[in-house]
Amino acid sequence: MKKLFLAFSLFLIATSFSACVILSPKKYKALLAKQDSLSTGLTESQLTGEGLEKRISQLQKDTADLNSQLANLRAQYNEMEGNYSKLRSNSSAEINKLTGNLGQVAADLKKREQRLKEVEDILKKRDEATNQLKAKLQDALLGFAKSGLTVEIKNGKVYVSLTDKLLFPSGSIIIDEKGKLALTQLAAVLKQQPEINIAVEGHTDSQKINNLGQIKDNWDLSVLRSTSVVRFLTEEQKIESTRMTATGKGQYQPLGPNTSAESRSKNRRIEIVLSPKLDELYELIKQ
Repeated sequence: MKKLFLAFSLFLIATSFSACVILSPKKYKALLAKQDSLSTGLTESQLTGEGLEKRISQLQKDTADLNSQLANLRAQYNEMEGNYSKLRSNSSAEINKLTGNLGQVAADLKKREQRLKEVEDILKKRDEATNQLKAKLQDALLGFAKSGLTVEIKNGKVYVSLTDKLLFPSGSIIIDEKGKLALTQLAAVLKQQPEINIAVEGHTDSQKINNLGQIKDNWDLSVLRSTSVVRFLTEEQKIESTRMTATGKGQYQPLGPNTSAESRSKNRRIEIVLSPKLDELYELIKQ
């Protein structure tokens, strides 16, 4: 384009020189003005072209950048969509798993509630049986209350407590007649309650044993007195031996301090502990 303009300009100059003899100054100035106008227009066109080229170049660069950003966004979108699908799949699996677990937990809870109700029913029956047994024993042994016999319930068991003076002569392990009468009436009630276990506990005060032959100490005395009661109940009253237990507690579970004769008298006692058999409950607990 520059070469074309240069050739055109030379042509105009040559024409001007060849006709300079016939051109007037006015026409000559008009030609020069036209030449300047064309030159200015060419410069402006050149500047405009360069600006357009720069603009095109910038637009191409911006387009490339936008295409790169679009590609990155599409990649991120695809990754997010994949993660979402995976999360949804995993969530469904977890929900199904949790639903199954909740079903199992609900079933286990229902089973436990059923077992708890069964245990409560058994304990209720035990308490009812214990109260009935206490009432029967109190009626049967009412005549011995003034002689130091008591009947009470502790920890779901019936405790029949007999002072040593009701059963034995002083320092003896041989049951006297009054003691045998009390044990006979007790045995009459126990024979009607075959589901009751019987534990006989011997207790003493803290006074040392003196001149009792083969009885060495309070341990011996408490054990021998409890076994005397067990033998009487099993051999004389025919209560099943499998229901019986004999133990000696010595002086170590007193009802009160051994500081007076009255208190020591209460500590010297035989306690017959009666507890309902809970085989049904034990079997239930094992499950």
